[in-house]
Amino acid sequence: MRAARALLQIDQRQLAEISGLSLPTIQRMEASEGVIRGTIESLSKLINALNAAGVDLIGEGEVCPPGGRGVRLRLPEAGPVT
Repeated sequence: MRAARALLQIDQRQLAEISGLSLPTIQRMEASEGVIRGTIESLSKLINALNAAGVDLIGEGEVCPPGGRGVRLRLPEAGPVT
C-alpha cells in the first residue's frame, strides 16, 4: 500500500478519500504484517480505487519480467494521432 501511495504521490488520508474507506481503516490495513488484512468489501474498495488511479497490482507468481509481487503505474493509453 505504501508503494502504491508513493507512485500516486498521495497520503493515507487521500487514499481513504478515493477508496471510500476511513482513515483508521487505511492505517490498520497498512500496518498489517505481510498480507493486508481487511474485510472483503474494504479490500475490494481499496483495489478498485488503486486500479482506477492507474496502479497495477502484481500478485505472487504473476508474469512480470523482473519478477516478484508489487505495484506499478499503468502506462497511459495512446490517444488518436491527428
